[in-house]
Amino acid sequence: MREKPVIYQVFTRLFGNRQTPSKPNGTLADNGCGKMADFDEATLGRIREMGVTHVWYTGIIRHATTTDYTAHGIPRQTPMVVKGKAGSPYAIVDYYDVDPDLAVDVDRRMEEFEALVERTHRAGMKVVLDFVPNHVAREYRSVCKPELTRDLGETDRTDMHFSTNNNFYYCWGQPLDTSCLPAAEGPAYEENPAKATGNDCFGPRPGANDWYETVKLNYGIDYCDAGGRSEHFAPLPNTWGKMTEILLFWARKHVDAFRCDMAEMVPAAFWQWAIDKVKYEKPEVKFIGEVYDPSQYRRYIGAGFDYLYDKVGMYDCLRDVICHRRETADITRQWQACDDILDHMLYFLENHDEQRLASDFFAADARKGVPGMMVSAWLHSAPVMVYAGQEYGERGMDAEGFSGCDGRTTIFDYWTVDTLRRGYYNRRGLKKTEKWLHDTYARILSLANSEEAFREGACYDLMYVNPAMARRQFAFMRKAGNQLIIVVANFDDEEAHCDIVIPRHAFDWWQMAEGDYAATDLLSGRETRVTLAADNSTAVDVPAWGGVALKICL
Repeated sequence: MREKPVIYQVFTRLFGNRQTPSKPNGTLADNGCGKMADFDEATLGRIREMGVTHVWYTGIIRHATTTDYTAHGIPRQTPMVVKGKAGSPYAIVDYYDVDPDLAVDVDRRMEEFEALVERTHRAGMKVVLDFVPNHVAREYRSVCKPELTRDLGETDRTDMHFSTNNNFYYCWGQPLDTSCLPAAEGPAYEENPAKATGNDCFGPRPGANDWYETVKLNYGIDYCDAGGRSEHFAPLPNTWGKMTEILLFWARKHVDAFRCDMAEMVPAAFWQWAIDKVKYEKPEVKFIGEVYDPSQYRRYIGAGFDYLYDKVGMYDCLRDVICHRRETADITRQWQACDDILDHMLYFLENHDEQRLASDFFAADARKGVPGMMVSAWLHSAPVMVYAGQEYGERGMDAEGFSGCDGRTTIFDYWTVDTLRRGYYNRRGLKKTEKWLHDTYARILSLANSEEAFREGACYDLMYVNPAMARRQFAFMRKAGNQLIIVVANFDDEEAHCDIVIPRHAFDWWQMAEGDYAATDLLSGRETRVTLAADNSTAVDVPAWGGVALKICL
């Protein structure tokens, strides 16, 4: 049986933290930190009951931090090139190590990760791990690499801007100029020659808005060639082999999927080579790519990616529909733009990069996102993703420290997310609206796999014959075997009375018989009767910020 991936992203450092109150810019001692051990059997069971099939544990691989772990043989980082007290999980300092913040026993941190993978599998879910291929922390140095493995940059020639034998790009003859970076406690950071910064900043003077805490990896593209950008893939760039070995290292620890950060900043040729190597040994491993340029989607799918973020298309569209900036008819245009690759597109409404639905910068009320969640989870058979706390209406309106109050949950600071603390560790403290929202999300996500029509059935968009709904409602059908589900999502602030027209083409295409049928709303459990007739309407009342999913046995 085919499974529709339902991915639950957790920011591991924050998820299990229960220490309150949190202090802005607080240290690990001030604010505490969640651990891998917090994902015990009960917690994982609760996640699984929500319909989740995959847990994306964000921030597992050791990254730059200002916390001192030198007593455990871990090099200390210079605060000037670390964002926040805790640091960014996308500034990796050792690809072969586990972040010590997440361990109960720092010296046994890899064993604790292996136990987490085993527990997750026992709970009936798969493990997704971040792979950060485009850049590393400025002070990258592996102390856990396998014997005989050469470290990144270890054999680089620093007197050359570019060489396929180099892992980094160098501003030869020029030291790093840190004059534009935010002030930080501690010693000045020195780097000579300067390395290119992770966001394709090839000069020696990165700014405060650059990814200044990172340096870019070299996959054989010369970005500063005399004639512009040029590719040099033969002989094989040195970085290709090293990064593929890192993927295999984690795949051999029974990681089920890799979420590949900023995949489009790494050449598709590398991905084709590396994914082929990994899948030859571990054919079941999946690759999820963060690709924002729709014109590149098919290229990266062709390189071997199983799934890609549909951010610029469907996410941006649903966000605008929720915020009354676009009409629902645009949802049709977005999926049609990816019609030939729909099974590869991953839908979501939140992740660590985006503002929370309930924040003042987005919808200000998590309930407004419910119809968008219905569309994301049910419109097609591709994966759907939820960010931990979304199901409780987390607002992301804390000013945690480096992150500031921006409608996002920090990835740079030590902090406690109150909705998660209540939702998983103090359920008596949950508000009525939070319980309702969680139960609604659990229903939507569980139905994505329990109903064959949602899991793998054909989809029929009804909007072209229902122009009256094109502003605030969205209607479609899913069918598998003799099971038909009619879905109407209402993005409006008021209840909607909809007369849904089903065209004759749908009856002919699916060989459906007209007639009077019993129907059950999968969301409310209410039973009713509907008349299905070609080119005629079926009356449906749809609650504000909600929807109906009428299941009919034909």
